[in-house]
Amino acid sequence: MNIDIKDINILFPDSLNMDGFLKQPPMTPFSDEVVKYLNALSIQLNKDTRIKNYPDVTTFSFFCRKGNILQLKNTFMKSKSLALGRGIVFHIAPSNLPVNFAFSLISGLLSGNSNIVRVSSKSFEQVDIIIDAIKILSKLERHRPVSKRLAIVRYNRNSEGTSVFSSICDVRIIWGGDQTIKQVRNNELPPRSFDLTFADRYSICVINADTFVSENHSEKVVMGFYNDSYLFDQNACTSPHLLIWLGNKRNVVDSQNIFWPLLHDIVESKYQLQSILSVDKLTSFYNQAIHTNKIKRINAEDNLLWRVELKELPVDIDNFRSKGGYFSEYHASSLKELSTIINRKYQTLSYYGIKKSDFENFIKKEEPLGIDRFVPIGRTTDFSLTWDGYNLIDVLSRKIEII
Repeated sequence: MNIDIKDINILFPDSLNMDGFLKQPPMTPFSDEVVKYLNALSIQLNKDTRIKNYPDVTTFSFFCRKGNILQLKNTFMKSKSLALGRGIVFHIAPSNLPVNFAFSLISGLLSGNSNIVRVSSKSFEQVDIIIDAIKILSKLERHRPVSKRLAIVRYNRNSEGTSVFSSICDVRIIWGGDQTIKQVRNNELPPRSFDLTFADRYSICVINADTFVSENHSEKVVMGFYNDSYLFDQNACTSPHLLIWLGNKRNVVDSQNIFWPLLHDIVESKYQLQSILSVDKLTSFYNQAIHTNKIKRINAEDNLLWRVELKELPVDIDNFRSKGGYFSEYHASSLKELSTIINRKYQTLSYYGIKKSDFENFIKKEEPLGIDRFVPIGRTTDFSLTWDGYNLIDVLSRKIEII
């Protein structure tokens, strides 16, 4: 079965023989071959001079290091149960996060599978850099056993590609908005196959002002918030849209007077605002104001940073967001107030100045429907093999019982 669909651009390998893919046996999770391959991929990426322009590629390269992978193996392979990959994983990567495809790909490799990845139809140099490294490794005999388990393709939404690849996969991973997932699901899977979906999510940030007001390295904290928010124009599901302040009122005000000016200075020096986003922010504010009159826009000298002060915390706050630096903010009396708004859409909570034990107590007591990740400010985009509440190694491999 050779793939011969004219509108499919096969980025790797040169040609795609599906019979060969279907005949590939599954591997054990964290196999030695894959560990060595990923370490070689990290080394090869670091040789590319273009990498210095892309911190997301640098982060991916760092993730692939042997030391990190072996540490993950110790974490995710504590069970002595017999496991193998499920077979073929078909990954549909999001259009707005260039390096996401690579993280999704290696989650499939580490769990013992062959992988077909559809990358965004948009062109990104980050994608080119990673694929170039994959091509170089494919020419080395010692890495061919893993290389032949990889296929990377690009095509538009009108292509038959999704139908073809869905028809032969064991797991289909869909990264994207709710509408994208709905459209992809129109393409049937084999009876024993299933979807793993990473849908549109909403994320927030919580800062303890009682601690932040005395922080000696506040610029570092704010820079982390900038990276979480502006690097992807607040498009990432992990990007915070709501900032919750905790602490006494005086410390909150003092912290705001430190935090927001620092953020504006960073944005002004590093970020290029698209004109259309200025219009989007204004439209978003009007839309938010129509639904509640208990909001106030904090005056600003330009459109780089919009702050919307909430007098109360509406249950539908996740419906009101924009891109490129639009933040609602609220002074909460405690973490408990968050339980009134958190629903299944909530993904990541980034934080500063709060103990992990406080979050553990919050989860146990309030039992919220959402929030799968609690991470320090600046680390929201850090990839983990536990994502959106799924243990990817467990989900993408099958446990074999011998009685």
